[in-house]
Amino acid sequence: MSERRAPGRPLWRGTLRLALVSCPVALLPARHERNNLHFHLINPKTGNRVRMQPVDAGTDRAVDRSTLVRGYEHAKGEHILLGEEDFDAVRVESSRNLVIGKCVPAAEIGPLHVDAGYYLVPDGADEAEVYAVLRQALADSGLVALSRLVLFRRERAVALRPSGKGLLLQTLLEEGDLHPAEEAFSEIPESRPDRAMVRLARQIIEEKQGDYDPADAEDRYEAKLRALIAARAEGQEPEPEAEEPSEDNVIDLMTALRRSLRAGGRSAPGKTASGKTASGKTASGKTASGKAAGNKASSSRSSSGKTSASKPSAAKAAPAKTPARKGATGRTAARKPAAKATGKAVRRA
Repeated sequence: MSERRAPGRPLWRGTLRLALVSCPVALLPARHERNNLHFHLINPKTGNRVRMQPVDAGTDRAVDRSTLVRGYEHAKGEHILLGEEDFDAVRVESSRNLVIGKCVPAAEIGPLHVDAGYYLVPDGADEAEVYAVLRQALADSGLVALSRLVLFRRERAVALRPSGKGLLLQTLLEEGDLHPAEEAFSEIPESRPDRAMVRLARQIIEEKQGDYDPADAEDRYEAKLRALIAARAEGQEPEPEAEEPSEDNVIDLMTALRRSLRAGGRSAPGKTASGKTASGKTASGKTASGKAAGNKASSSRSSSGKTSASKPSAAKAAPAKTPARKGATGRTAARKPAAKATGKAVRRA
């Protein structure tokens, strides 16, 4: 678990406005680098760090980074140079004012449109009352306020939503920043999933229900990397982890779902003592109604005068319903063909 720390200095200061009501606010970072692993480029021959230095592409001479300016390439090899005063000259209203222009239901902002999150706090203790009124009004409405903000030299659409005693500010992505969902999902075939399988999958999902824990988002890769580095520092190698058993012998989706339920300590829902599910399927996948229909059809064909050898189901039933007709040897004439027909019926099933 990483060390918790207070937000750093404000990234932006300005005024939050709702009609004629205004309140000075400050934008604080919600995210911080949590003592992540940092690596240097090392020359393996000498063990020394490699120094990265900006070099003039025309003269191949090193230059001081503090003397560099930004440039926009408007033609091949030709740049328009811009200094700090140029960026200050093109400021818009949202550079210093956070004006609430529209409020929308939170559900209308898709999760993919949210980019980054920040804390918006009152800039000064004297402004806390106005801030609290705006926050509470937004919370009571159940809506999210939309505004615009110039952050890191770029105007961003933002959403303000209440959270506890304060307000969260979330930068939003433009529609052009995202690939259309229709294109991403266009190759998925149109199909109606089997309801019995959906019930099994839903039961598995509900068994896994629980409360969100921030530890659920832990970077397990970094944790293993730290263990590797710690072991190497002591001249050792970390213990290899046991591989999870594979399920390569799973027959089909329904079998996989049922095995998943058994692993969780529960059997498949709707299963009766005879092995049939609520949908009427048996363990072999054949429905009970389909089997009964097949037997009925076989019986009607037998009564119409067909021979037992030509119809397997009728031949199988013939010894039980038709009196045995003995020949010269004393054996029934229909017994051998009936066995052959029964073999065909098994293969068709």
